[in-house]
Formats: sequence, structure tokens, C-alpha cells
Amino acid sequence: MKHREIAIIGGGPAGLAAALRAANLGARVLLIDRSDYLGGQLIKQTHRFFGSKEQRASERGIDIARELAAGVTANEKIQVMTEATALGYYEDGVLLVEHHNKITAVKPDRLIIATGGAEKNLMFPNNDLPGIYGAGAVQTLVNVFGVKPGKKVLMVGAGNIGVIVSYQLLQAGVEVAAIIEAAPRIGAYWVHAAKVVRAGVPIYTRHTIKRAYGEQEVSGATIVQLDENLQPVPGTEKDIDADVICLSVGLTPLTELLWQAGCQMIFVPELGGNVPLRNEFLETSVPGIYVAGDVAGIEEASAAMMEGALAGLNAAASLGYTSESLASDRKNVLAQLAGLRSGPVGEKIRKGLAQAML
Repeated sequence: MKHREIAIIGGGPAGLAAALRAANLGARVLLIDRSDYLGGQLIKQTHRFFGSKEQRASERGIDIARELAAGVTANEKIQVMTEATALGYYEDGVLLVEHHNKITAVKPDRLIIATGGAEKNLMFPNNDLPGIYGAGAVQTLVNVFGVKPGKKVLMVGAGNIGVIVSYQLLQAGVEVAAIIEAAPRIGAYWVHAAKVVRAGVPIYTRHTIKRAYGEQEVSGATIVQLDENLQPVPGTEKDIDADVICLSVGLTPLTELLWQAGCQMIFVPELGGNVPLRNEFLETSVPGIYVAGDVAGIEEASAAMMEGALAGLNAAASLGYTSESLASDRKNVLAQLAGLRSGPVGEKIRKGLAQAML
């Protein structure tokens, strides 16, 4: 059995930030990720971030991923296990990890769960036809592997992810037939939406997909207008030819390990589903288990990195590691998070977080 001061599950933006902050305070960290690379969703993000300099404004996710991963791998206090799956966390505080067909038992003094989120699906007739993808899968194909998913795409969902992926598809030479959104307004920042609109892509709000059609694979879809009660309006159906239907209908936190560990959970729609209750230090109801990133509530990557930094600082500090700047570092991270969640855009997140506090 291996002993580690801090184990972190998830090598995305939250996990990487947590590992760096904890190690910089002096803690020995084990970072576990099931992929063969570090960076999580960041490696798919070719667009520039918004916010302040501290929030990596004007930087691209792929560049941030490279920088954070390089910092982690160069830090002698951080051990990295990629292609490793956390199988379970048990009552005696043991974490079982499958790594290259071997099971390793790890007993950490502190555990940070930063497992991220999973894409939600959408139910409609023929939604199992080949050619129907989640937006994350399409982004992986195009931005990671350089593979076009098809020739003509119907995007379902006009949030930031749906609109950004639509623009990335256009950049890759894939036609975007339309973007549809069930809500009366798009959820994406207008600066992103303006790019696809200028490229001639129509955005239909108050519309949803009624059915997909095709024989062996998708060849198109029927969309329909929705009324104020989100009910289909008869006679408004429209067929759209497409060999790809891309679903960008939200994420839900990946919380299986938290449930297994016995953390107290609560369903908060504003945060994407079931999330753990946590205190101001991001520690759950199970002492020594911390959360950060989308597993704690679906937000942008900038917020995930800030939460990861806070969890890393707090987990290391709870083990007695400190520095002259610890208090100011915490204060700065909290200020950055407050800024990201401020204003009308952050109202939903603020409401959700208020429900998830211990």
C-alpha cells in the first residue's frame, strides 16, 4: 500500500491547479487521471479566455493546459499517474487505482476529487443513430485528433460550448446548418455568437429537435418551434439536412466517488445536478475530502482552476504546510472566484452555491 499526503483524482484544470498549489506549499501529491494526457477539457479549447490576467484572459485553453502540465511534471513533489482509473474510495480511507492492468492501493491523508462533469443527453426519436454526438466528443475529434465528424452539422444548444464548437467546426471546414436553442435567448456570450452569425449560421431560439431521420446513419432532423411553456407548436416543423447532430445540452457532475465515500449530497439544478455539500474551504462532509471544479458544480474552466487552487491550498494547510503568503493567496483566489461569479451572468451559480454550503 502506498501512502501519500494528498491524492488528487482528475488531471483537468481543477486538478492541475490543486496539485501545483499544494506542492508549492510543500505537500507531496499524487495526481491521478484516466487519460493518457493532462489538461482535461483544456486541451480541446482553442478559443481565448475572458476575464482578468489572473483568470488567464486572452490565453487559449490548449496553451494553459501545456503550461500547467509542464509545471506539474517538473515538480518533484508531484507524482503523476496517467491512464489510471480510481476504482473506489473505502471506509478505511483507502483509494484503489487501476493502472496498466494492476491494482494499487493508496492511502492519502487528504483527497481532492476533481473528476469534472459528463455530457447530458437528449431524448428524441432515433437519437441512437450513428452521427449523433455530444459536443465534447465532436470537440475531441476536431481539436485533438484533427478528424472531421461529418460534412454538415446541426448544433443543438446555444450555450457557450455549443456556439464555440460551432465556430471551431467552421474553422475546420465543416458546414454548420443551424444552431437551435430551446430557451428564448442564447446562453453563450455574444462575442462568441457573433462569430457564427457573421459566418451565416442561423440561430433558432425557442426551437428543439423533434426527431432525427436516416437509415444506417443520420441524414437530417426535424426541428420544431416551442411555445412559452416549452411545448411544440403544431405546423412549425422544419427539416434540416445534416449528417451530424451535435448535442450541447449541458453537463452533470461526475460524483460517483463522492457518493461511495459517503459525502452528503444535494440536488442543485443551478449547479448541474447532484453535488456535494462543502464548507468555505471546499471540504465535504467527510473530513479530509475536498472538491474542486465541475464535480462541485458546472462552471467555466477559469472557475475550475480557481477552485482547484483553493482546494490545494486548504488541503495542504490542513496538514500543517504554510507560508507567509498563504492568507493573501487564499484571499486573492476567493476574490477571483467572486469576480467570475459576479453580475447577472453569475446569479445562477451564486444561487446554487448558497444551497450547497455545509
